[in-house]
Amino acid sequence: MDKLIPTVNKLQDVFNTVGQDQIDLPQIVVVGSQSSGKSSVLENLVGRDFLPRGNGIVTRRPLVLQLVNVPRSENNASNTDDEKEGPGSEARAQFLHLPNKVFTDMGEVRREIERETDRLAGNNKGIIKTPIHLRISSPEVLNLTLVDLPGITKIPVGDQPTDIEIQTRNLVLEYITKPNSIIVAISPANIDIVNSESLKIAREVDPKGSRTIGVVTKIDLMDRGTNSLDILTGRVYPLRLGFVGVINRSQEDTISSKPITDSLAAEVEFFRSHPVYRTIQQHCGTPNLAKVLNQLLMHHIHEHLPTIKTKINALISQTEHELSSYGRMSTENDSVSNSSRLLKLITLFASEFQNSIDGTASEMSTKELCGGARLYYIFNDIFASGLDSVNPTANLTNNDIRTAIRNSTGPRASLFVPEIAFQLLVKPQIRSLEPPAQRCVQLAYEELMKIGLSCGSNEMRRYPRLHAKVMEVVSDLLRERVGPTAAYVESLIAIERAYINTNHPDFIGGPGALSDLQRKLERKRKENTRTRVREVNKTISASRHRSVDGDTVIVNSHGLTEDVANESSSVDPSEVDDRLDDVRTRPKSDANTADQHQRTSSASSNPVLRRPGSGSPLGSTASPNGAVHGKFFNSFFGANGRRDGIHISTEETRVGHVSVIPVPNRLSNLSGEGTSFEDEMAGLSSQLSTDLSTTDQRDEMETTLIRSLISSYFGIVRKSIQDMVPKAIMHLLVNEMCQSIQNRLVEELYKEPLITELLQEDPSLVAERDQCAAMLDVYKKAFAIINEAM
Repeated sequence: MDKLIPTVNKLQDVFNTVGQDQIDLPQIVVVGSQSSGKSSVLENLVGRDFLPRGNGIVTRRPLVLQLVNVPRSENNASNTDDEKEGPGSEARAQFLHLPNKVFTDMGEVRREIERETDRLAGNNKGIIKTPIHLRISSPEVLNLTLVDLPGITKIPVGDQPTDIEIQTRNLVLEYITKPNSIIVAISPANIDIVNSESLKIAREVDPKGSRTIGVVTKIDLMDRGTNSLDILTGRVYPLRLGFVGVINRSQEDTISSKPITDSLAAEVEFFRSHPVYRTIQQHCGTPNLAKVLNQLLMHHIHEHLPTIKTKINALISQTEHELSSYGRMSTENDSVSNSSRLLKLITLFASEFQNSIDGTASEMSTKELCGGARLYYIFNDIFASGLDSVNPTANLTNNDIRTAIRNSTGPRASLFVPEIAFQLLVKPQIRSLEPPAQRCVQLAYEELMKIGLSCGSNEMRRYPRLHAKVMEVVSDLLRERVGPTAAYVESLIAIERAYINTNHPDFIGGPGALSDLQRKLERKRKENTRTRVREVNKTISASRHRSVDGDTVIVNSHGLTEDVANESSSVDPSEVDDRLDDVRTRPKSDANTADQHQRTSSASSNPVLRRPGSGSPLGSTASPNGAVHGKFFNSFFGANGRRDGIHISTEETRVGHVSVIPVPNRLSNLSGEGTSFEDEMAGLSSQLSTDLSTTDQRDEMETTLIRSLISSYFGIVRKSIQDMVPKAIMHLLVNEMCQSIQNRLVEELYKEPLITELLQEDPSLVAERDQCAAMLDVYKKAFAIINEAM
């Protein structure tokens, strides 16, 4: 047990050499308000007058005081008691910041404390957290480790900072919050204990009072008739470790240089002769305080030493692992070792580069795509989206297409859409695939550069020149390969533009484009038919209100005229479509029979307008042999489709275009009332000729046909480019890099003059490794000290 406190002192010395504070060593922390008598208590424990004194705040830096009990030396055994310093003349003091200097004059120790405080804290009244370490060896002291902290103050005075209270409070809390510290709360007896700042702040971190001991100072200054009996016995404020009462040296004793031995003797006499305190002498006096603190510290160390040993053992393992990550220190003269190390590092880099692309690297990011997965994303997402975003006909207007068609025919009129116009228009559209393809090459190049930057073990990063040279070689090799890759991708686009293969099995071709166009026009005409039928219904409804006693002439699609008196007929679009389909599918030989049947049918038949006195429907165009030609082929081959002065498409009649015109009655005409038949016909003819224009329809069909052909062939080329560009990048760039990188690194770096230069370590890394090695040595020494004590 007696070796425990010296063991902790050794641990403190060992850890303080490297400024390490990860180990919370057991220690006693002295806490009290300003001028509460903290310094006097410490001086009484040491038995020497060595601390600075004065008005206001004097202790401005923590003082770690190690008291070491040493046996009395033989050559000083004959010292007499009448010497000025008495038995304490053998005391030796030593500061950690002056390890080679030993102080025997306590006055010089006081002045060194003042100088060291002013050196870091300045000449003002500010405080600083950096402690002063002082060891005092003497046969008159017990083994203790004490920390004297600045006194808690409330109001700044002089040139003290305005937040002096906060600074002192934070400094005190930093020390007493550690669970391995024992708190010595100093409270003056001439102030009510309930106003003690030290007990208040100790209770914040130790609410149960399990590691707090109270010290009541200045008991001799209490008013006559009062005493601290209830406080010392724990009746007012109970503490598990109890209270101890002491008497401080007065300022007069300090000024007159009264020996501390005389002050201690007077203290003993005071408590022995006092009628109250002599009954509790175990709670009174500096000697009792020293014994209590010594016992508390030894038991505290004994309780926490196994935990400290376990923590130090864990720190040793952690530090050894950290030191191994820095690698071995290279020697400049060992050229063979440096050459083999360089080859090993180059091989590791090339292997890690290959593994990153293959997805077999030992360390892969889980936050983002990298390596080969990123290349896959570039090929199948970014590049594919870029190709899909290209619209093959977005930049082609109808006027551009018409101009290309006319330019490709020269002075001749065209019966069909010329193939030269298609090739002339599709080639520039294929060129629009080149920017996304080149962008894909650039993205792959950038990703390979990122892979190179992420490769390289920690051992390679020890040599910044080697790592920089490796990245320079990788960058040069990538630039050499990206040029041919980009040129090959450009040639792929040129190859597609060089020959337009209209015999490709996936190409829609002319017949397919015509069939597709005809289906679209058929759907469009049906929609227009339904729209016009709705308009006819609206016209019939309006004619009911205009015609009072007249009748309406209704002409059906087969030339029959029917009169409906005083009411209108509405047309159902679905019935029109059904009748048209039935007429188209009926054999030609049944046409006359159907015609005769329609002449005798009721008014519910599908009505169309017939010219009065005519046997054919209004707007129909018949050939001499009775055949009716479709609008699509008429317009495509240049037919004008005009008959009887009315410009109307025969296809409209084929698909069942229905017209209904109200005819005023003859009586109304004779009386000059109503609307004439000629006016109605003129309005209808004007409307129909506005809607239908053969030239415009031909242009629209031709441009639509060209757009369909361009879109079909562009889709074929886009699929080919989407497949070939990633293959070209993998072959010419990625695979070439993986196969050539190691040989190129060896060729460029494995040169005798460069090896020593490349394997020069980073100075900051060397400093970190040296510090880590020093920490490991400290932990091992501390572990050995604890093993020896246990």
